Amino acid sequence: MFKVPNQHRLRNHPSLGSDDSIGNNGFFVIPHFKISDYIIACQSSDGEGWEHVSASVRHTKREPHRCPNWEEMCFIKDLFWDEHDSVVQFHPKKSEYVNIHPYVLHLWKPTTMEVILPPTKFV
Repeated sequence: MFKVPNQHRLRNHPSLGSDDSIGNNGFFVIPHFKISDYIIACQSSDGEGWEHVSASVRHTKREPHRCPNWEEMCFIKDLFWDEHDSVVQFHPKKSEYVNIHPYVLHLWKPTTMEVILPPTKFV
């Protein structure tokens, strides 16, 4: 089940702030227990049959831009979905790439069916 971590919702930013009136959509600044800064998550899960969260690690003077690592993506997954939910990252054909920011990763889950996974021994 999809969850909204409202305690991390950015509310008072002039362009990125949101409140519960826009549903699940919003911009979230989430502290992570192993990194000194934050994971940024932008969630757009309302409509069109998909739940979606994009995530990046905030760039600081101490750390260059980078994509979130596996542990950070697992943390985000568990924050927005239940532990029994399966979500995916897609690698579409090159002609359909959309890359607005090179250091953002996305998690997706269809709302109309369960994610089909290969046998556990292959995962």
